[in-house]
Amino acid sequence: MKIRRCAVLYIESREQLAVDWQALFAGTSTMAASMRWLALLPHLEREVELDTEALLALGTVSQTIWRERGALLQQMPEAVLERLLAQGLLIGDTPEHAALRARDELLRATHWRPMSALAHTFSRWHDVRAETGMHAPSFQELLDTYGEPPPSTFDLGSAAAALKLPPVARGPLDEVLFQRYTGRNFDLQATLPLPLVARLLQRTFGAQEVRAVGPHAEVVKKTSPSGGGLHPVEAFVLAQRVDGVLPGLYHYHPLAHELRPLRTMERAEAAALAGRVADKLDYVGVLTLEFFATEDGPVFNEMAPRVHNSGHWTIEGAVASQFENHIRAICGLPLGDTGLTAARVEMENLIGEDAERWAAILAEPGAHLHLYGKAIRPGRKMGHVTRLTR
Repeated sequence: MKIRRCAVLYIESREQLAVDWQALFAGTSTMAASMRWLALLPHLEREVELDTEALLALGTVSQTIWRERGALLQQMPEAVLERLLAQGLLIGDTPEHAALRARDELLRATHWRPMSALAHTFSRWHDVRAETGMHAPSFQELLDTYGEPPPSTFDLGSAAAALKLPPVARGPLDEVLFQRYTGRNFDLQATLPLPLVARLLQRTFGAQEVRAVGPHAEVVKKTSPSGGGLHPVEAFVLAQRVDGVLPGLYHYHPLAHELRPLRTMERAEAAALAGRVADKLDYVGVLTLEFFATEDGPVFNEMAPRVHNSGHWTIEGAVASQFENHIRAICGLPLGDTGLTAARVEMENLIGEDAERWAAILAEPGAHLHLYGKAIRPGRKMGHVTRLTR
């Protein structure tokens, strides 16, 4: 086996402070500090904690030159080498390491600057609440947790010597700017005309000009920057309610100015894919792979390693719900029957003001209502109703 180090690797030290109770009772220092070393791995999109042996071992392996496993064993213990291979910090050329090697080679092939790859990976938002656009459920909780924020601006220089600027006259661009709105609340009944979508995509992501700079090289002028990553921005369009466009996932081709549907699959193939993912992850419990049902077949949307809102219909619609089977699985118990409890089972998500229909829904035979106790907002999921037809 030949081995080299992953292409991009940054080591970060993190200090943890704790009360040193022994020193406190002895009347000396009350705080103790411990140091952790973490490897930041853009190709795996995660961080890995390192011990001293692993830290020293990584410093002896080239990120470019492949070396024989035997030669590296002369520089580090076998247990350390195997652990670094399993974690993806070292890359092996054998089939059992193919998945980690593919992730590393993908990053190498894009020729990212290492700092750009690091910033792109580890500056992403995580666990942001859709209803508030931030981690906290409200601005008040942010204030309670972190205290008062910095001032909105800086008062620099002399106010007495300030040069007052003339008032700004309104112009044609203002009408567009002031109509701009950013949010996560959407009108679920509205549709978009295809010419509007085409203009939006072309002006934002399309090629405004293409200039050849060599036999196999060209420069593409776009209005969207690459964000310092030295790569063109690709647009993947999840289309719904666009006139003349089937719902699904598309790639916008910036040179041809067209939407190209991504690969779809048959229902059985989609189910088999979910099974392969669970097997590869050695997963126990409910794992959700969500697909969009299109006329051309299922299109993959997202994966969730948990029970999922798309399976809430199983509460009344299946003999054993997703929640019951999740607990059975993680406790090592036999799985329950997933068969339907009725000839037809249908679940409807209640969005925004849909929840105000609760009284009418309760009056429906075979309807089972679930409200989540949230304040009503446009576009917010308020609950669901499962309808059984026997």
